[in-house]
Amino acid sequence: MSDSAARLLHLLGLLQRRHRWSGAELANELAVTTRTLRRDVERLRGLGYVVESGPGSDGGYRLLAGSDLPPLLLDDDEATAMAVALGWSAGSALWGIEAPALTALTKLDRLLPGRLRTQVAAIRAATVALSRPADVLPADRLVPLARACESQQLVRFPYGAADGRHSERRAEPYRLVATDRRWYLVAFDLDRQDWRTFRVDRMLAVPEVTGHTFAPRPLADPARLVADALSAAPYRYQAVVRVAAPAAEVEQRIPPTVGVVEAAGRRAATLRMGADDFEFLTSRLVGLGLPFEVLEPVELRDHFRILGEALRQAHSAPPG
Repeated sequence: MSDSAARLLHLLGLLQRRHRWSGAELANELAVTTRTLRRDVERLRGLGYVVESGPGSDGGYRLLAGSDLPPLLLDDDEATAMAVALGWSAGSALWGIEAPALTALTKLDRLLPGRLRTQVAAIRAATVALSRPADVLPADRLVPLARACESQQLVRFPYGAADGRHSERRAEPYRLVATDRRWYLVAFDLDRQDWRTFRVDRMLAVPEVTGHTFAPRPLADPARLVADALSAAPYRYQAVVRVAAPAAEVEQRIPPTVGVVEAAGRRAATLRMGADDFEFLTSRLVGLGLPFEVLEPVELRDHFRILGEALRQAHSAPPG
């Protein structure tokens, strides 16, 4: 591949990555002059990409959707198949591929012409999976939120809380965080002047990206914010368990969206979990495969004692 062709692909990748670039920023990223940058932009336009440029010698550039799919990407059938597959992967929050799937879907969605968008939506609506996670999320919620996080634009959306109350929220989106079942938006809530986590499936309409930009506020660990919010959720039962194993080993067996682990010595850890029923807590704790003792609540200790006695009696006699 020639240097100019490689530079052209690099330029295309930069334009897909961010909502808008200044000419000086792009020229710096490509290590070329602004004159060479303008020539490369014209080459992209000649290949079918719609690149909008602002006025002035240092005007901004952004990539827009065109009437046809640009020839360097995919043909119609390939683009449709990929958009459908990525939509299912991102919408189902499949562990390990959810974030890359959403990133790829956001890039592809930006370039899909209207006729293909309609085709993709029709296929998604007519497709049913035999087995899938309980909370499948429409991609039309995820894509605008991903774009807003990327371009640092305010979002507005109606939200349904767990207690059934509805409210209009205005927020500075920071990151999307996927768990094994759901997607969460980590954002700074402008009305409450604090960081919040929003379940994306509780947004009652497609989020509106307002076009107003903001300077992102510092946040060390958005995933930890979601984990802490989940562990402190108003569950019926809040369990505190002492596990006879190092905290690092317990963390490998308990997803951060299920429980919070704290070290309690070199060979012990404290696990805090919430649930609405003892069956969930029982299955998770037994599934650890590690020695443990329930400290709170007392009702859960009694539940384990009764369950243990029932299992002992059921297995004390020979089979049959």
